Amino acid sequence: MRIRRPRLPRTRTGQRRLVQAVMAGCVLALLPVTWLYVSTADRLRTTADVPHTEVAMVFGAGLWKQGEPSPYLAHRLDAAARLYRQGRIEVVLVTGDNSREDYDEPDAMRTYLTRHGVPDARIVSDYAGFDTWDSCVRARKIFGVHRAVLISQGFHIRRAVALCEAAGVASYGVGVDAKHDATWYYGGTREVFAAGKAALDAVFRPDPRFLGRKEPGVARALAAGR
Repeated sequence: MRIRRPRLPRTRTGQRRLVQAVMAGCVLALLPVTWLYVSTADRLRTTADVPHTEVAMVFGAGLWKQGEPSPYLAHRLDAAARLYRQGRIEVVLVTGDNSREDYDEPDAMRTYLTRHGVPDARIVSDYAGFDTWDSCVRARKIFGVHRAVLISQGFHIRRAVALCEAAGVASYGVGVDAKHDATWYYGGTREVFAAGKAALDAVFRPDPRFLGRKEPGVARALAAGR
């Protein structure tokens, strides 16, 4: 079976309309990215200047075969541990994927943090943070978080802040440094497409894949430190 190649318009009018359609498509594709940059412009900080906030959220970013955090996830956890040691945060909410028995991001994140000086009692695990929107909604509805410092790589942090703000969590974002390798470029490219889904999530506010009952873990961790 032969596949016909698309034919370009032969008339000037047709060519002009094609160019206009392509330009309109590019503008529409970039609107969500523009929204992310504009809406989060004043919400980004560094580990040196982020204001004191009771809760920090660290988003999962994959595990190695040995169950250890990937380098990207380790950088996020290092930043959280640094903020804890500096007294800028009190509790760390680790949110990630535990959709199958042999893959547990939150527990791996907890283990890493305790090895780097964060007391186990100050770490709360969200095992159903399957994507950024789910993590933000669950932080608000399940764990009762109203304000948080979000920690992720620079290419992801704007989307995280925008979605958590849309979910009702007043947020500051700390974008950690990362080596500009193939993963970094893939992540940056992926964000262009993920911005569209983020815009839809912010507008329609769907329920997470799994919601469940409210959990007092964050409140208990905060009370234990007072």
